[in-house]
Amino acid sequence: MALLLDVKSISKSFGGLKAVSDASLSVDEGKIVSLIGPNGAGKTTLFAIISGFLGADSGSVFLNNENITGMKPHRICDKGMVRTFQITQPFASLSTLENIMVGAYKNTSLKAKAKQKATEVAELVGMTHLLNTEANSLTVAGRKRLELARALATDPKLLLLDEVMAGLNPSEIDEIVNIIKIIRDSGVTIFLIEHVMKAVVNLSDYSYVLNDGVLIAHGTPKQIANDPLVIEAYLGQGAAKAMTKNTPTKAKASKTSKKGGKS
Repeated sequence: MALLLDVKSISKSFGGLKAVSDASLSVDEGKIVSLIGPNGAGKTTLFAIISGFLGADSGSVFLNNENITGMKPHRICDKGMVRTFQITQPFASLSTLENIMVGAYKNTSLKAKAKQKATEVAELVGMTHLLNTEANSLTVAGRKRLELARALATDPKLLLLDEVMAGLNPSEIDEIVNIIKIIRDSGVTIFLIEHVMKAVVNLSDYSYVLNDGVLIAHGTPKQIANDPLVIEAYLGQGAAKAMTKNTPTKAKASKTSKKGGKS
Protein backbone atom coordinates (compact mmCIF):
# COMPACT_ATOMS: atom_id res chain seq x y z
CA MET A 1 0.00 0.00 0.00
CA ALA A 2 1.39 3.39 -1.04
CA LEU A 3 2.29 5.98 1.57
CA LEU A 4 0.06 9.02 0.97
CA LEU A 5 0.79 11.30 3.96
CA ASP A 6 4.11 11.38 5.80
CA VAL A 7 4.46 13.79 8.72
CA LYS A 8 8.01 14.13 10.05
CA SER A 9 9.04 15.67 13.39
CA ILE A 10 6.54 18.53 13.44
CA SER A 11 6.89 20.98 16.35
CA LYS A 12 4.90 24.08 17.22
CA SER A 13 4.98 26.43 20.21
CA PHE A 14 2.69 29.26 21.27
CA GLY A 15 4.79 31.40 23.58
CA GLY A 16 5.89 29.09 26.38
CA LEU A 17 3.40 26.38 25.45
CA LYS A 18 4.76 23.47 23.40
CA ALA A 19 1.58 22.54 21.55
CA VAL A 20 3.19 20.05 19.16
CA SER A 21 6.59 18.49 19.75
CA ASP A 22 8.43 16.27 17.28
CA ALA A 23 5.27 14.63 15.92
CA SER A 24 5.68 11.95 13.27
CA LEU A 25 2.91 9.85 11.73
CA SER A 26 1.88 8.40 8.39
CA VAL A 27 -1.29 7.55 6.47
CA ASP A 28 -1.38 4.85 3.80
CA GLU A 29 -3.50 5.21 0.69
CA GLY A 30 -6.96 3.68 0.97
CA LYS A 31 -6.98 3.58 4.78
CA ILE A 32 -8.97 5.28 7.52
CA VAL A 33 -6.57 6.55 10.18
CA SER A 34 -7.68 8.30 13.38
CA LEU A 35 -6.01 10.81 15.68
CA ILE A 36 -7.47 10.66 19.17
CA GLY A 37 -6.75 12.03 22.64
CA PRO A 38 -8.18 14.18 25.45
CA ASN A 39 -9.23 17.78 24.90
CA GLY A 40 -6.27 20.12 24.49
CA ALA A 41 -3.91 17.37 23.35
CA GLY A 42 -2.83 19.21 20.18
CA LYS A 43 -4.87 17.30 17.62
CA THR A 44 -6.42 20.27 15.83
CA THR A 45 -3.11 22.16 15.94
CA LEU A 46 -1.41 19.27 14.16
CA PHE A 47 -4.28 19.08 11.65
CA ALA A 48 -3.95 22.80 10.97
CA ILE A 49 -0.22 22.46 10.31
CA ILE A 50 -0.67 19.45 8.02
CA SER A 51 -3.34 21.24 5.98
CA GLY A 52 -1.45 24.54 5.71
CA PHE A 53 -3.61 26.72 7.98
CA LEU A 54 -0.82 27.04 10.53
CA GLY A 55 2.95 27.14 10.15
CA ALA A 56 5.22 24.75 12.03
CA ASP A 57 8.35 25.77 13.93
CA SER A 58 10.14 22.73 12.55
CA GLY A 59 9.52 19.47 10.74
CA SER A 60 8.03 18.61 7.37
CA VAL A 61 4.89 17.27 5.70
CA PHE A 62 4.92 15.14 2.56
CA LEU A 63 1.87 14.38 0.41
CA ASN A 64 2.40 11.75 -2.26
CA ASN A 65 6.17 12.08 -1.71
CA GLU A 66 6.01 15.85 -2.38
CA ASN A 67 7.12 18.27 0.32
CA ILE A 68 4.12 20.52 1.01
CA THR A 69 5.52 22.08 4.19
CA GLY A 70 4.50 25.74 4.43
CA MET A 71 2.23 25.67 1.37
CA LYS A 72 -0.98 27.69 1.52
CA PRO A 73 -4.21 25.73 2.03
CA HIS A 74 -5.47 26.38 -1.51
CA ARG A 75 -2.26 25.01 -3.00
CA ILE A 76 -2.45 21.94 -0.76
CA CYS A 77 -6.05 21.50 -1.91
CA ASP A 78 -4.78 21.56 -5.50
CA LYS A 79 -2.39 18.75 -4.54
CA GLY A 80 -5.31 16.62 -3.36
CA MET A 81 -5.68 17.17 0.40
CA VAL A 82 -8.55 19.07 2.00
CA ARG A 83 -9.90 19.36 5.55
CA THR A 84 -13.19 20.00 7.29
CA PHE A 85 -13.63 22.05 10.48
CA GLN A 86 -15.21 21.10 13.78
CA ILE A 87 -17.20 24.34 13.81
CA THR A 88 -19.15 24.38 10.56
CA GLN A 89 -19.29 27.67 8.67
CA PRO A 90 -21.56 27.28 5.63
CA PHE A 91 -22.54 30.18 3.40
CA ALA A 92 -25.77 30.66 5.33
CA SER A 93 -27.79 32.47 2.66
CA LEU A 94 -26.90 29.96 -0.06
CA SER A 95 -28.67 26.67 -0.66
CA THR A 96 -27.15 23.30 0.09
CA LEU A 97 -26.52 22.84 -3.64
CA GLU A 98 -24.80 26.21 -3.97
CA ASN A 99 -22.62 25.53 -0.91
CA ILE A 100 -21.41 22.23 -2.36
CA MET A 101 -20.81 23.92 -5.71
CA VAL A 102 -18.28 26.19 -3.99
CA GLY A 103 -16.07 23.14 -3.53
CA ALA A 104 -16.77 21.87 -7.03
CA TYR A 105 -15.56 25.16 -8.55
CA LYS A 106 -12.05 24.14 -7.51
CA ASN A 107 -11.88 21.95 -10.63
CA THR A 108 -14.14 23.82 -13.05
CA SER A 109 -15.30 27.32 -13.88
CA LEU A 110 -18.44 26.04 -15.59
CA LYS A 111 -21.65 26.33 -13.56
CA ALA A 112 -23.25 23.29 -15.19
CA LYS A 113 -20.29 21.05 -14.35
CA ALA A 114 -20.08 22.38 -10.79
CA LYS A 115 -23.80 21.74 -10.35
CA GLN A 116 -23.47 18.20 -11.70
CA LYS A 117 -20.56 17.46 -9.34
CA ALA A 118 -22.42 18.95 -6.38
CA THR A 119 -25.47 16.84 -7.15
CA GLU A 120 -23.38 13.67 -7.29
CA VAL A 121 -21.68 14.47 -3.98
CA ALA A 122 -25.02 15.31 -2.33
CA GLU A 123 -26.31 11.88 -3.29
CA LEU A 124 -23.19 10.26 -1.84
CA VAL A 125 -23.67 11.93 1.56
CA GLY A 126 -27.46 11.61 1.62
CA MET A 127 -28.39 15.25 1.02
CA THR A 128 -30.28 15.03 -2.27
CA HIS A 129 -33.57 15.93 -0.58
CA LEU A 130 -31.93 19.03 0.94
CA LEU A 131 -30.38 20.53 -2.18
CA ASN A 132 -32.76 23.50 -2.29
CA THR A 133 -32.70 24.12 1.47
CA GLU A 134 -30.86 27.20 2.70
CA ALA A 135 -27.81 26.30 4.75
CA ASN A 136 -28.98 28.36 7.72
CA SER A 137 -32.06 26.11 7.97
CA LEU A 138 -30.08 22.88 8.28
CA THR A 139 -29.84 20.93 11.53
CA VAL A 140 -26.47 20.31 13.20
CA ALA A 141 -26.31 16.94 11.46
CA GLY A 142 -27.19 18.56 8.15
CA ARG A 143 -24.44 21.16 8.53
CA LYS A 144 -21.93 18.43 9.35
CA ARG A 145 -22.86 16.61 6.16
CA LEU A 146 -22.69 19.84 4.20
CA GLU A 147 -19.17 20.54 5.51
CA LEU A 148 -18.21 17.03 4.45
CA ALA A 149 -19.86 17.38 1.04
CA ARG A 150 -18.25 20.73 0.23
CA ALA A 151 -14.80 19.29 0.96
CA LEU A 152 -15.55 16.13 -1.00
CA ALA A 153 -16.62 18.18 -4.02
CA THR A 154 -12.99 19.25 -4.51
CA ASP A 155 -12.15 15.63 -5.50
CA PRO A 156 -9.54 15.05 -2.78
CA LYS A 157 -7.16 12.12 -2.55
CA LEU A 158 -6.92 12.65 1.21
CA LEU A 159 -9.75 14.01 3.35
CA LEU A 160 -9.02 15.33 6.86
CA LEU A 161 -12.08 15.27 9.11
CA ASP A 162 -12.07 17.29 12.33
CA GLU A 163 -14.69 15.86 14.71
CA VAL A 164 -17.34 15.47 12.03
CA MET A 165 -19.51 13.57 14.55
CA ALA A 166 -19.41 16.13 17.38
CA GLY A 167 -22.88 17.12 18.55
CA LEU A 168 -24.67 14.26 16.78
CA ASN A 169 -27.01 11.72 18.35
CA PRO A 170 -26.28 7.96 18.12
CA SER A 171 -28.37 7.34 15.00
CA GLU A 172 -26.80 10.34 13.24
CA ILE A 173 -23.34 9.06 14.19
CA ASP A 174 -24.14 5.66 12.68
CA GLU A 175 -25.22 7.36 9.47
CA ILE A 176 -22.00 9.42 9.26
CA VAL A 177 -19.90 6.31 9.94
CA ASN A 178 -21.57 4.59 6.98
CA ILE A 179 -21.02 7.65 4.79
CA ILE A 180 -17.33 7.78 5.67
CA LYS A 181 -16.97 4.12 4.74
CA ILE A 182 -18.67 4.80 1.40
CA ILE A 183 -16.30 7.71 0.79
CA ARG A 184 -13.29 5.48 1.56
CA ASP A 185 -14.65 2.80 -0.76
CA SER A 186 -14.94 5.43 -3.51
CA GLY A 187 -11.15 5.86 -3.40
CA VAL A 188 -10.65 8.69 -0.89
CA THR A 189 -8.22 8.14 2.00
CA ILE A 190 -9.49 9.39 5.38
CA PHE A 191 -7.52 10.92 8.29
CA LEU A 192 -9.80 11.98 11.13
CA ILE A 193 -9.86 13.52 14.60
CA GLU A 194 -12.64 12.02 16.67
CA HIS A 195 -13.83 11.76 20.29
CA VAL A 196 -16.62 9.26 19.61
CA MET A 197 -14.78 6.06 20.47
CA LYS A 198 -17.45 3.78 19.03
CA ALA A 199 -16.90 5.47 15.67
CA VAL A 200 -13.11 5.26 16.01
CA VAL A 201 -13.28 1.52 16.65
CA ASN A 202 -15.76 0.93 13.81
CA LEU A 203 -13.89 3.03 11.27
CA SER A 204 -10.16 3.03 11.94
CA ASP A 205 -7.57 0.76 10.40
CA TYR A 206 -4.95 2.47 12.57
CA SER A 207 -4.94 5.07 15.36
CA TYR A 208 -2.55 7.58 16.92
CA VAL A 209 -3.02 8.92 20.45
CA LEU A 210 -1.99 12.37 21.71
CA ASN A 211 -1.81 13.51 25.32
CA ASP A 212 -0.51 16.86 26.59
CA GLY A 213 1.03 17.51 23.19
CA VAL A 214 2.82 14.15 23.08
CA LEU A 215 2.05 11.31 20.71
CA ILE A 216 2.05 8.52 23.28
CA ALA A 217 0.87 5.45 21.37
CA HIS A 218 -0.16 4.06 18.01
CA GLY A 219 -1.65 0.82 16.79
CA THR A 220 -4.94 -0.80 15.90
CA PRO A 221 -8.00 0.42 17.83
CA LYS A 222 -7.94 -2.79 19.89
CA GLN A 223 -4.30 -2.29 20.82
CA ILE A 224 -4.88 1.36 21.67
CA ALA A 225 -7.86 0.56 23.90
CA ASN A 226 -5.69 -1.76 26.02
CA ASP A 227 -2.59 0.42 26.24
CA PRO A 228 -1.88 1.56 29.85
CA LEU A 229 -0.59 4.96 28.70
CA VAL A 230 -3.81 5.60 26.79
CA ILE A 231 -5.98 4.44 29.70
CA GLU A 232 -4.21 6.85 32.04
CA ALA A 233 -4.43 9.71 29.53
CA TYR A 234 -8.20 9.39 29.38
CA LEU A 235 -9.04 8.20 32.91
CA GLY A 236 -6.24 9.63 35.05
CA GLN A 237 -3.20 8.43 36.95
CA GLY A 238 -3.61 4.99 38.47
CA ALA A 239 -6.47 4.02 36.17
CA ALA A 240 -4.42 1.43 34.30
CA LYS A 241 -3.38 -0.28 37.53
CA ALA A 242 -6.98 -0.39 38.67
CA MET A 243 -7.93 -2.18 35.48
CA THR A 244 -5.30 -4.92 35.68
CA LYS A 245 -7.95 -7.62 35.83
CA ASN A 246 -7.47 -7.74 32.08
CA THR A 247 -3.95 -8.22 30.74
CA PRO A 248 -3.32 -5.25 28.45
CA THR A 249 -1.95 -5.64 24.95
CA LYS A 250 0.38 -2.72 24.64
CA ALA A 251 0.41 -0.68 21.46
CA LYS A 252 3.69 0.60 20.18
CA ALA A 253 4.62 3.61 22.26
CA SER A 254 7.79 5.57 21.72
CA LYS A 255 8.68 9.21 21.67
CA THR A 256 11.50 8.53 19.27
CA SER A 257 10.07 5.94 16.87
CA LYS A 258 9.30 6.87 13.28
CA LYS A 259 5.60 6.84 13.98
CA GLY A 260 6.03 8.26 17.44
CA GLY A 261 6.64 11.81 18.53
CA LYS A 262 4.83 14.58 20.28
CA SER A 263 1.82 16.58 19.33
